[in-house]
This record gives sequence, structure tokens and C-alpha cells, in this order.
Amino acid sequence: MPFVLSLDEGTTSARAALYNERGERIAMHSVPFDCAYPHPGWVEQDATAIWKAQLEAARLTLAQVGVNPADIAACGITNQRETTVVWDKKTGEPVAPAIVWQCRRTADFCNELKQSLDGGLVESKTGLVIDAYFSGSKIRWILHNVPGAMARAQAGELLFGNIDTWLIWNLTGGEAHVTDFTNASRTMLMDLETGDWNDELLRILDVPRAMLPRIVPSSGRVGTILPSLLGAAIPISGIAGDQQAALAGQACFRPGLSKNTYGTGCFALTHTGGTRPHSRNRLLGTRAASADATAQFAVEGSVFIGGAVVQWIRDGLGLIKSAAETEEIALSIPNAGGVHVVPAFVGLGAPYWDSAARGILCGLTRNSGKAQIVRAALESIAFQSRDLIDAMEADSGESIAELRVDGGAAVNNFLMQFQADILGKPVVRPVDVETTALGAAYLAGIAEGIWSGADEVESFWRVERRFEPQMGDAERATLMDGWRDAVRRSR
Repeated sequence: MPFVLSLDEGTTSARAALYNERGERIAMHSVPFDCAYPHPGWVEQDATAIWKAQLEAARLTLAQVGVNPADIAACGITNQRETTVVWDKKTGEPVAPAIVWQCRRTADFCNELKQSLDGGLVESKTGLVIDAYFSGSKIRWILHNVPGAMARAQAGELLFGNIDTWLIWNLTGGEAHVTDFTNASRTMLMDLETGDWNDELLRILDVPRAMLPRIVPSSGRVGTILPSLLGAAIPISGIAGDQQAALAGQACFRPGLSKNTYGTGCFALTHTGGTRPHSRNRLLGTRAASADATAQFAVEGSVFIGGAVVQWIRDGLGLIKSAAETEEIALSIPNAGGVHVVPAFVGLGAPYWDSAARGILCGLTRNSGKAQIVRAALESIAFQSRDLIDAMEADSGESIAELRVDGGAAVNNFLMQFQADILGKPVVRPVDVETTALGAAYLAGIAEGIWSGADEVESFWRVERRFEPQMGDAERATLMDGWRDAVRRSR
């Protein structure tokens, strides 16, 4: 029986998962790593620690079930997008810490770019809103702030990659310096229409073309893992940024299908097929992963702080010992008592794109306590996701029939029911909520002929639970008014 290995590198942990030919997960292991916050709004990581954690996760996963590495027919890679690594082409050593997608250190530059004559061109070429979120300004920051980096990059001595590129380069011993369309579309350097690096964008962001990876389809062999790393020469045949991988893992290969991933952030995507989206409500046009070489697109809304607000109430406030406690605590009270948490710790993402917004806790009374704060923190995840769905519906002019959900926080039944209530739409949770890893596996397996294509993997998708809205329209409207007032205060 052939197996497919998926490497799923997230913001706080590196995971590996193994799937059989029916798309069933038979093993998974996770290895955590740290983020550093050297200044307010700055977020960075040790890229070498990420690589070591991902390799360890893969080895532990294979050891967990004793699979012969020679029986692994394909490997798929999925990754936290926009996180930026620049490294020495000869030594493989990063020249600076990886700048994480959440980092706001380039916000001032991005605000200046928005107001410049080049601002409109950047947004029209890329489909993105100019923001510190994306890789381009992060690369520029490294080149302008690490001594000698710009000259070395121009000379071809330095390489850039998001985490997919960094992992593949290490897995292949430096043989493959590649990225896929989904990751490239998040750099602010790729023309969304043509799928290639754009010279005008490179000029505006001051990024030398010599340091950029080759852009390849999301499904197709790009290299081979060194046998010394996992015990066999395993083809790397699938690449997708985490949210596009989750869209594939949710079997959303056709226009109109939508999903929301509840991870460190929250990311709602609607597949638009071969039609490039043009948002009027500050959502993002992005490439979707395709099972073949045809260009596919999606419209996306991004929440910077989703599940990470639960980490904050655990580690920052000490109100809980584990994320699992939040469901019982939230259900212990009928409502949050007017308390709101707006987790704008690194600004607000879509549809606000306000880098100056900051987190607030408001609506407190003498009766407010731990339960109200915990519940309000969970509700903030659903409120922010509602903002995204509202913007998507306004863009498309059509109502989303149901929302498919995945990610770590999707296992929280309170949160999923509240999400259905505040949306007024069914929320559908699949049997396997780790759809990011699954999507990468699908893309790799299709490339190697384990699965025939999108139609076959769509048949694997199974519903675990469907949450129907139970809240009345008046209550929903009152809660949304309270949330929007809290957001105004945070801005």
C-alpha cells in the first residue's frame, strides 16, 4: 500500500502526517517551536529551529507506525505563508531571524507605499492590499537592515524563501529552490494574472530577482528528499500555502465552495475557479492550489489573531491551563455579559487593514469575571470571521450556503455553535479537521498517480458534525452592534 507524507509547518509548531491510499490519516506528530517578540508589534523565529522541528516531526511520525520509508510514494509541503527567510546560498545559514507573517515592523513603509504613485499598481498587479503582512516588504527590510545583505543578494549569494521554499531547499540538500503559485501570490512580488515575478514590483520593493525561487504548480514533482534524512528518496510532489492547502483538504476545488480555518489566525477562502477576483471590500485575490497546471483563484479574508487569543488568555493572563477548558467555561454562563475582547495585538486584518489598531478588553462591570473574559475571547474569533463572510458576500453578491471549518479551534463545540449563530448559516465540520496537512497530501498524491484527481479526493470528504444556527435575528443584530462598537474603540 502506498503512503503519502505531509509536512505541515505552522506558526507555533511543525507537524507531519501520514495518509493511506484512501486519504485516511494513520499517524501525526507535532513538534513546537517558539516565536520571539523583540519589540512591540515585531514577531520573529529561528528558521533553523523550524527546519529541525519539521524534520523531527517527520521522523517521529514514521516511527509512530513503523512504516518503511520506501513505501512512501510522495510528500506534500504546506506552510505558514508570508513568513520570510533569507539565507546564504553556500552555507545555508539564515542571515537574520525569520520575519513572521504577523510582524508589523514594515508597517510605516507600507503606509508610505500606499500613498505613493506606485500604490495602485502594486494592488492591481498582486490582488493584495498593501500591508506589512506580506513577504515583499519583509525581504526589503532584511536587505536594508542586515549589513552587506543587499550587495550579496544582487550578486546571487543570498536566497529568499517563504517557509515552503526553505524546507524544500533543506530537504533536497540545496538542489531545489522553488515555491508554488499559492505562496508566490502572497509575496507582493508576483503578478496574479501571469503567475510570474514582476519586474515593476521588484523595482518598487527593491528586491533583486536573483534571490527569488522558481515558481512551480502546486501539484507536480519538484525534487527528492535526501535518503539520509528519512531513510528513503521520497519525491516532493505537492506544495501549497496553508490556507490554500486547507481549501484543497476541504475538497473545495470548485467555484463557490468556502472554508474557514481556525488556527493562530483565521482565514476564510472562497474558490472562484479560473476567474481572478477583484474585491471591493478589501479582501485579497490569491491563487488557489490546483490539481493540474491550470490557473485557479480564490478570494480570501485574513484575521491576524484567531486561536492565538486563547493562547493569550492561557499564557498572558493565566486564566486557563489548557485551550480545552474554554468550552466548558464559556458554556457555564448564558452570555458574555456585554464584555468584548478585540484581539488586535498586531493590528486588524481584513476587512479593516488597520495596523495601528490595538487590542482592548471592554464592557467590564463588577460582575465580570474569568468566565466572561474567556467567553468573550472565544466569541471574538467568531465575530471576526463573520466580518470576513459579510465582506465575501458583498463582493460576490451571493449568499454563502454553508461554511466548512477546520483547524485546531474548530474542535471547540461552543465556538462552532456560536459561529453558526452569529453567521445565521450552517457550520460544517469534517471528520478530519487537520485539512491543511490533508490538502498537501492530496496535491502530492495526485501528482504521483495515487489519486486520479480532484473528483476522487472530493469523494473522501465526510461530515463529522453540522451546527445549525439557533439564535434569533434580533439577538444576532444586538451582538453584532456590540462587537462593531468594540472594534471602533480598538481603532
